[in-house]
Amino acid sequence: MHILILIATLLILTAAGFWLGRSRAVATAAAGRRRLHSLPSYYGWYVVVWCGLPSLLLLLAWLALEPSVLQLITIDSLPPESRDLPAAQLGLLFNDIRNFAAGGGTSADPVVQAAADRYNALRWTSYLMLFGLMAALALAGLLWARRQISPRLRARNRVEHVITALLIVSSVVAVLTTIGIVLSLIFEASRFFLRVPLTDFLFGLAWSPQIALRADQVGASGAFGAVPLFVGTLVIAFIAMCVAMPVGLLSAIYLAEYAHPKFRMAIKPLLEILAGIPTVVYGFFAALTVAPFFRNAGSEAGFDVSSESALAAGVVMGIMIIPFVSSLSDDVITAVPQSMREGSYGLGATQSETIRRVIIPAALPGIIGGFLLAVSRAIGETMIVVMAAGLAANLTVNPFQAVTTVTVQIATLLVGDQEFDSPKTLAAFALGLVLFCVTLGLNVIALRIVTKYREQYE
Repeated sequence: MHILILIATLLILTAAGFWLGRSRAVATAAAGRRRLHSLPSYYGWYVVVWCGLPSLLLLLAWLALEPSVLQLITIDSLPPESRDLPAAQLGLLFNDIRNFAAGGGTSADPVVQAAADRYNALRWTSYLMLFGLMAALALAGLLWARRQISPRLRARNRVEHVITALLIVSSVVAVLTTIGIVLSLIFEASRFFLRVPLTDFLFGLAWSPQIALRADQVGASGAFGAVPLFVGTLVIAFIAMCVAMPVGLLSAIYLAEYAHPKFRMAIKPLLEILAGIPTVVYGFFAALTVAPFFRNAGSEAGFDVSSESALAAGVVMGIMIIPFVSSLSDDVITAVPQSMREGSYGLGATQSETIRRVIIPAALPGIIGGFLLAVSRAIGETMIVVMAAGLAANLTVNPFQAVTTVTVQIATLLVGDQEFDSPKTLAAFALGLVLFCVTLGLNVIALRIVTKYREQYE
């Protein structure tokens, strides 16, 4: 709540700065707006930059450093016998203090209660200091920037320089985040492969990552063969794409080329509503409606269909993916220049021939991009598989049987309090690394195919 108050105050000050800057730019132009170097709005944004950006940087730095500073001060205020505890026990003690201070814990220890009261007092003092510094810095920047406004001030150039810098910083953060994710996967996966051979993981046919606490228990060594997970992922993704690709592409072709504009305006938003439905709702639909339907229909036809099957999960996942394929395909089809259609009609081609031989080839790179996005969505889905296909790592390509996927096992392995020094937990990082490499390889291959086809088409 305190952070929201700070942000709301900063937004109010920046809005006032925009209005004051724009008003002063207009007022200082002796002969009207023509003498201004930039549009009046740029002078307003110039004041916004000096009013909001320093305060925002201060807020981010304060939030990053505040927890460590408060922890150090709180620990220093503890009695000597508590400060001399080992690092692990001292960390647990501080967690108890923080939980008690937040009202989420109970403790009869007077030391914890006193430290929690001091912790709350320190947080309130920190908030007041931050509020005062942010307000003073924002007001100082507002007043200084407003005094700098003159007709010769190159406000547009300076604002665009700031925007360019923000874009560069955002790009660098995105790249560093990706590198950090990859390095974390490699580091944790390497620890896993030190305990489990890579060949056993990639080519093993049994997946049972449960590690027993005693050597005499069943499954004490665990089984980390990931082939059943890979097969289950491919089976469910294949079923989903068999549903999503033809339905999505054909619906996009109809909406873009055949449908009346009023009908298109009404149907396309309804179709895209499917993309906004939470995946857990699809999971309920698959578990309560689709899976029983396939089980009953299969029993009547003489097939043994499991209550949790890859078919039910794949079909529902395909329904969920239809809006991704349809929307992206519709956008790229409508982006094809009208002159290409008119040229095809001028040569005597029918509408269907124009679609098959001109529009689809021209829009093929975008269509394949939509398919790739849909495949990634299918591979990364978890809730539908958990609720409709189960957690059993069965090595089968039978769509009527229960299977599981890589993402489901990653979520299962990392649920709850885990020790990151056991093969069971580290297996999740190995699965993530393999999934990342496979997805990257598929994207590279698809990009090569699209580039080669585009060169032939052009």
